[in-house]
Amino acid sequence: MIEIEELTKKYGSAVVVDRLTFSVRPGRVTGFLGPNGAGKSTTMRILLGLAKASSGTATIDGQPYCELRDPLRQVGALLEATPVQRGRTAYRFLLALAQTHGITLSRVEEVLDAVGLSSVAGRPAAEFSLGMRQRLGIAAVLLGEPSTLILDEPTNGLDPAGVHWLRNLLRAQAAEGRTVLVSSHLISEMALTADQLVVVGRGRLLADLPMAELTSGHASLEEAYLQLTGDAVEFSGGPR
Repeated sequence: MIEIEELTKKYGSAVVVDRLTFSVRPGRVTGFLGPNGAGKSTTMRILLGLAKASSGTATIDGQPYCELRDPLRQVGALLEATPVQRGRTAYRFLLALAQTHGITLSRVEEVLDAVGLSSVAGRPAAEFSLGMRQRLGIAAVLLGEPSTLILDEPTNGLDPAGVHWLRNLLRAQAAEGRTVLVSSHLISEMALTADQLVVVGRGRLLADLPMAELTSGHASLEEAYLQLTGDAVEFSGGPR
């Protein structure tokens, strides 16, 4: 379970995350939505110990990430296309992670097959497209069979078939009882993937509701989202 309590992050006088509170429970996919500059990525970075909160807490199973005893087996995270040495193969990249965390070689082969990279596992990452690198990152997320998955814009670079595959994967992971938090700008995809939605704007919580409740009275999730975030858009453009 993920718990964010009164989380605040300031850069100088700028408040990027503003007393944010919400929780992400196991057994469902929680979509994390908001306009550009809403504080989503900053919140995820704090949750994973990559940035320090100005105040408040962000915990996974009751602990800060840095205090987890076996982080790769407890949390799988993808914040951007996984950085891999350009000359290192997909197999060697995952093998190094496995060997440093006591994970079997057979598990490396399992996740490569699960993400559709078995046939190119021996190719260097320099030859991979963005979508292939994204699949490799997802393989790393799954490697330790963690109970919590945290993904920021995981559909980047994926073709329609890849997006469909990822949707089914995330829903299957949640169905097995895992905690799944996914940030995305693809509102239409979140409408098909998420059970619960956390919406933020200007660093503040705008909604934390089940999909059906958030979209009640609206023609679509997009309509509900735009109405909810209309006053929270930092960067907008219109006719000139």
